[in-house]
Amino acid sequence: MGNPVTWFEINGPQPEQTAKFYAELFGWETQAVPGGYILIDTHAGGGINGGFGQTREGQPPHVVFYAENPDIQKVLDTAESLGASIVVPVTNVPDMVTFAQFTDPFGILVGLVQGDGSANVSGGDNAPVDWFELSCAEPEKAWDFYRELFEWDVQGDPGGQFAHGQVDTGGGIHGGIGGSPDGQPHAAMYASVDDLQKYLERAESLGGHTAMPPTQVDEHTSIAAFVDSQGTTFGMYTYQD
Repeated sequence: MGNPVTWFEINGPQPEQTAKFYAELFGWETQAVPGGYILIDTHAGGGINGGFGQTREGQPPHVVFYAENPDIQKVLDTAESLGASIVVPVTNVPDMVTFAQFTDPFGILVGLVQGDGSANVSGGDNAPVDWFELSCAEPEKAWDFYRELFEWDVQGDPGGQFAHGQVDTGGGIHGGIGGSPDGQPHAAMYASVDDLQKYLERAESLGGHTAMPPTQVDEHTSIAAFVDSQGTTFGMYTYQD
């Protein structure tokens, strides 16, 4: 069984403003905790929960996902042996969480969280966060890296302008690893919504702007993206049978 993705973060210069934006956009519930961190319960009945954090000095706004394992020191050591660089060593926040972060060999920031792999999202019908996407210049090498590190099942998609693989993490949420159109490393989180244009317009009314208009990527799926009021890019998708 692979290491499931069970948590996401949206990091910007003012977490409280970021939290307000997403609460109004998607209806997510937020709760501030000591240290300036803000917890998210999407009340979506599925997907994963997350948090809003503050970017470090000189760090651009960004999203990061967290893969879960009972022994993240072992995982971090393995990541380093495979060419990753440690950003945050294993850190325990008493009564809260034990976590770490690394940059993979392709330049993508990834988080680790210690636990049993369960994701507890309250019931409701808000937009769930249930897909992640990693983009880099060498996607096939990234497939092999994450297969070895996290024991993920990565299956390459046929055809297409850029190499892309579907990821089954063994729990939590699924995702993809593909080529980067600009050659730069990117991580993205996606929420499932019923109407892409509706949410893009709502994001713009709250101070965001459209990064990608609704775009059909296959016969069932369309995607879009916006930049939130604090400068972080976030994705959305619709899926129709």
